[in-house]
Amino acid sequence: MDIATLLFSALYQFGDAFAFLVLSACGLAVIFGMMGVINLAHGEFIMCGAYVTASTAHAGLPLPLAILAGTLVSALVGVLVELVVIRHLYERPLDTIVATWGLSLIATQGTLIMVGSTMAGVGTPFGSFQVGAYSYSIYRIVLFCAALGVLAGLYALFNWTRFGVLARATIQVPHMAAALGVDTRLIYSLTFACGAGLAGLAGGLYAPTMTLVPTMGATFIMEAFVTVVIGGADVFLGTAPAGVVLAVIKSVMTSWQGQLFGQIGLLIAVIIVVRVLPKGISGFVLRERT
Repeated sequence: MDIATLLFSALYQFGDAFAFLVLSACGLAVIFGMMGVINLAHGEFIMCGAYVTASTAHAGLPLPLAILAGTLVSALVGVLVELVVIRHLYERPLDTIVATWGLSLIATQGTLIMVGSTMAGVGTPFGSFQVGAYSYSIYRIVLFCAALGVLAGLYALFNWTRFGVLARATIQVPHMAAALGVDTRLIYSLTFACGAGLAGLAGGLYAPTMTLVPTMGATFIMEAFVTVVIGGADVFLGTAPAGVVLAVIKSVMTSWQGQLFGQIGLLIAVIIVVRVLPKGISGFVLRERT
């Protein structure tokens, strides 16, 4: 294998790992990183997006519209969860762990009972291309571009729109925002829906690449939490750099010793970062700025 092929293979694996980490973590970065809600049902929002995407695609909807449907349904479920459960627990962060864990169990077992142990998947679109002796999926490159697009969209949403300004103000100083006439309950609901919708988007995007089972959320949630913890509370200063660092670690370890060692590398990385940078990468960047 020549140097160019090796380099392309390494970059491809990095892009694949980066896309998975960022897409799985963005929704959690909004709900956990920004809102402080420890959402153990994050994987089930991803599963919801994947199942709705597959169902609507089987019904004849084009894949992009099916992914959009999965995103919207997950966002609507997020609004319902926020109204019924999370709204009463903002001042009790430890209780959110129990509540969202319970929701996770209900969603997983409910899906197993109603839909079955597996669901027919969606074929991976766009085919593949050849570099040297190896074949690569074009759709994985689409996922990498989608991850960059989601990061750019989040930055624009929370920095250049009225909703973004109100959301950041409500989350940082809720009493002052309420005193200035902001409907903080509505902002909390919409922000939670945004995080849930992003989780559904991740599920929809990865539906063509995975076996759809009720427990598929477990595939995402560990790496999502690792990315958010390493990135810190700031979605924009934390998630992208954390995704880059972890993607390098995961791709190198996976190429060296396989998928299990890639997972172990991520866990070792989060232990080190929590010890050295307790507020994550974004906390370090903000501290240096001041």
